Amino acid sequence: MIELDTINARILRELSRNGRLANQELAERVGLSPSACLRRVQELERRGIIRGYRAVIDPAALGGGFTAYVAVGLSEHTQAAQKAFERAMSLSPHVRECHNVTGTVEFLLRVEVPDIAAYKRFHAETLGTLPQVTALTTYVVMDSSKDERA
Repeated sequence: MIELDTINARILRELSRNGRLANQELAERVGLSPSACLRRVQELERRGIIRGYRAVIDPAALGGGFTAYVAVGLSEHTQAAQKAFERAMSLSPHVRECHNVTGTVEFLLRVEVPDIAAYKRFHAETLGTLPQVTALTTYVVMDSSKDERA
């Protein structure tokens, strides 16, 4: 585990709130000179602590907005079955996250589609065609009072 000093922790907090923050503004917020701040940000990037910067997109603004979490159980608990499932999920533009988890199922997906009809197609035509999938439980997102994904 990497130890962070208080200034690096503040840099990360500010950038997680606004990844487009100009270096000058970031430096002022964390109490550093712009050159010292830039060196620290570059070092955080070099060490892999900052892995990238993203735009947070509102699916509803693009005509979408149906989000579901899907718990997926596999018939085989082999590495080959897991890799095959992961490959299939990586090809689907509707699967925004795919997590291998512990518990009663092997995977948890976050799926974003325009509407329930599109989800039904994804459920039948993607998940329903994979031979290693034996159990599916869908949790439809009604609202998100807190979502800090970036």
